[in-house]
Amino acid sequence: MRTSTVPIVGAGPPPPPQSDTSAKLVADAAHPFKPASSTDIRGPCPGLNTLASHGYLNRNGIVTPQEIVNAVQEGFNMDWDLATLVTWGAFLVDGNHLTNLMSIGQQSKETGTNPPGPATVGGLNTHGVFEGDASTTRGDFYFGDNHSFNETLFDVFLNKSAIYGGGKYNLSAAAEVRWARIQDSMARNPTFTFTTPRYFTAYAESAFPYRFFVDGRDTSASLNTTVARGFFQGTQFPEDFYRRNGTFGLSNIGADLEALAEAHPIEPGHNIGAGNYTLDPEDPGLGSGICYLYTKHVNITVPSLYPNPTGALKVALKENLVTFYKAIETANSCDQVFPYGK
Repeated sequence: MRTSTVPIVGAGPPPPPQSDTSAKLVADAAHPFKPASSTDIRGPCPGLNTLASHGYLNRNGIVTPQEIVNAVQEGFNMDWDLATLVTWGAFLVDGNHLTNLMSIGQQSKETGTNPPGPATVGGLNTHGVFEGDASTTRGDFYFGDNHSFNETLFDVFLNKSAIYGGGKYNLSAAAEVRWARIQDSMARNPTFTFTTPRYFTAYAESAFPYRFFVDGRDTSASLNTTVARGFFQGTQFPEDFYRRNGTFGLSNIGADLEALAEAHPIEPGHNIGAGNYTLDPEDPGLGSGICYLYTKHVNITVPSLYPNPTGALKVALKENLVTFYKAIETANSCDQVFPYGK
């Protein structure tokens, strides 16, 4: 059975953790930079864009979740649990469960025929299910482009790095960039939404650059802004770039999320019209740990896209939901949920 020219393979297990977690050259001869062609897809995530442009991922931007987990481990030393959580969290809502393919940007026929609606299989550009508002260098979906590099927003990044990071992007600068982006979206975007999972991923997105884009021989966790532009705009490793020394995963990122959020506290909520931010009393934000994110994603978001799956689609969904849970079970005592039965 095939969808268009793309075979139905169903879900697959996640790859194992990498064995070598040392700093090493990743901008190497085996992974040369090649600019994206007119048919290659790039999207809102600078890390995945860079991995595709260097061949750690398929350069056309159509990938499996297993390939993403391998690539972010190999290229950035992201720990297996965090890599699997963010990858399967996105794939559950943006990928094709039958063909096991996802676009790192816009929707593409190369991922195969879509399953029945309301599922969209829209790739990482899809707004509101995993991608969200107040991105560091990408505009809000409401303004028409949530995936392209935005020079105006990068100017904010540069300004806050100069004032609060001594010219570099570190945790202090990241907290101010994050707050500036939240304030801007609150003021101008009438549909601004800052609830889980975006509440978590926004702060994680702020931490990733100083944790993963800094050369592994540098322990400062401070990102040179020229190097930052190379990742965010150029989708390119700097010359002679070494990945970080040692992994960074779920056991590490909680402290960063808390520090970033505590710098300018704001509770989860959404706008009802520009400038009218309304709290969501049911969303505990970071206070619940990761369990609320997991439960909401699995019990509400995924079933809203796949309300009554059957056959091979249901089998694949159930397997991918198990993988999503495996990513968090070692570091968190969350109850596993089964929206489609065990």
